[in-house]
Amino acid sequence: MGQLSLVLLLLSAQWSCAQEDPLLPFSEHLDPENNVRLKWGFDEIRGTILFELTVNTSGWVGFGFSSKGGMTGADIIIGGVGPKGSYFTDRHAGGNSMPTVDQQQNYKLLSLKESDGKTVMKFQRSIESCDENDLPITNLPMKLIYAYGQSDDIMYHSNRRGTKEVNLLKYMPRVNPPNSKYFDMTMVNFTVPDKQTYYHCKTMKAPTFDRKQHIYRIEPFITNIDLVHHLLLYRCPPSVTELSEAECYTTLMADECMENTAVWAVGGGDFELPEMAGLPIGGNVGDVFYRLEVHYNNPNKSAGRVDNSGLRFYYTSELRQHDAAVLVTGLVVAPGYAIPPKAKSFLTYGLCDTAYIPQVLETPHDLQVFSLMMHTHLAGRKVRVGHFRGGKQIDFLAVDENYDFEYQDVTNLGKTKTVKLGDKLLVECTYNTENRTTLTWGGLSTSEEMCLAFLYYYPAMNLSGCMSFPNVTTLRSEMGSPSLNAWRNMMYNMTWNNTSINQYQQTLKRIDQLVIIADSFTNISRNTGTIPDLKVVPPAPCMSGCAIKSLALISPLLCLAVHWASS
Repeated sequence: MGQLSLVLLLLSAQWSCAQEDPLLPFSEHLDPENNVRLKWGFDEIRGTILFELTVNTSGWVGFGFSSKGGMTGADIIIGGVGPKGSYFTDRHAGGNSMPTVDQQQNYKLLSLKESDGKTVMKFQRSIESCDENDLPITNLPMKLIYAYGQSDDIMYHSNRRGTKEVNLLKYMPRVNPPNSKYFDMTMVNFTVPDKQTYYHCKTMKAPTFDRKQHIYRIEPFITNIDLVHHLLLYRCPPSVTELSEAECYTTLMADECMENTAVWAVGGGDFELPEMAGLPIGGNVGDVFYRLEVHYNNPNKSAGRVDNSGLRFYYTSELRQHDAAVLVTGLVVAPGYAIPPKAKSFLTYGLCDTAYIPQVLETPHDLQVFSLMMHTHLAGRKVRVGHFRGGKQIDFLAVDENYDFEYQDVTNLGKTKTVKLGDKLLVECTYNTENRTTLTWGGLSTSEEMCLAFLYYYPAMNLSGCMSFPNVTTLRSEMGSPSLNAWRNMMYNMTWNNTSINQYQQTLKRIDQLVIIADSFTNISRNTGTIPDLKVVPPAPCMSGCAIKSLALISPLLCLAVHWASS
């Protein structure tokens, strides 16, 4: 009996893994009876969104978007498998009547199956609207409408219909699993120094659990929204066994607790992990300490302000399929490079070469990246995270062409993206310093700059950072200043114009980089690399016409009719 249970457990785990589609990470039941399930994923870079609709019926199925939740003005698809084969049409509704077939068919049917009383329809469309009869999918919650019949005769559906509002592009599951509880990690009555920039670190012991738990939601707790610039929580190695509190990045706090677990920055909100992953905590590991880092940005140098900011962690004993973790990528934060003044669009780069991860980990593996937060300071205007394999760019992990310092958030990528060992990730940041008259150095202050991307991924590894920094010796040599002091003086005294700015930027990109991989403890690998060329991937054109559809699944007469109506 025990062996049979083990076999069933293994089969169940295999089935669960098989059901996990990295292209469809999100799901919602649209009706209270759970007869209509929508799964989806999206690619904001290419401008497409993918849906899979499963409905408990052998009849027709309708799904769409409505500005007010009703039929009038709705953007609708209707499909099913009838006696004469599959059918699937893009339509729009003028009122409570049969929706009209669009002249331009902008939904791409990928598969349509009916079995065991269920109809499963997978289809794709552009995120933007392709014609006047389509509704664009935005970052705001949208009203999704559905209806279905018990036969393939499309007719009024009095009780098999409904509406549900879902934010498709900014989705958070908001699940409340059984045995859900929370704990807080915060500052306690800390008096913020009257300094423009101050980093405070507090090492504290995490709650103890006799078995592993999974953190599934993180909420910021900010008591001084005008002072708190960002929060970082680091997991400490076993060597850290005492409570402490002091200014960060001093001798006391320099080399401990470097495995990032959670991140929050200005403008960010709650963050919910996807259903297949959770941040692990507890188990038979003894006491575990964490370091909370709070960056206080106090430009007015206000005195006497007391702060209790931190993070709230919701956890459950109902474990998810994977342990999740955070990997910091980008440009090492240090004053060895500078952004010149008067620059309209100056680029910096941080390279992560995962080929070097085996130098610090015994059993490394691929990363399944599902969320990300980009981070610069006040001069940042764009951030792109390029993905390279075999010397060629294959994708972007994420792109923000309108980066705003006031709105930094952990965002879902829309689908789970695989970073294989040996792949390279390039974080490119674009800065504007047209209103500045002096150099902007890399550093911790808000008036200085950073170029970082925090990647949430699974399965977790004991890994803290994968970053790079320009080879300063090569940089000085290229610019004809072998000594550090001479180079700094040259940078301060240089006449910065379009020509000199461009030459300096090209030099920074061309020279070799110091690539640094750090595990969760003290192991660090140092190698060299070069910055690859990053090319913008154009978005996919609007999907239209029967040529893009799976012709085996569509009535030839319908294609002919659509073609005739469009000509």
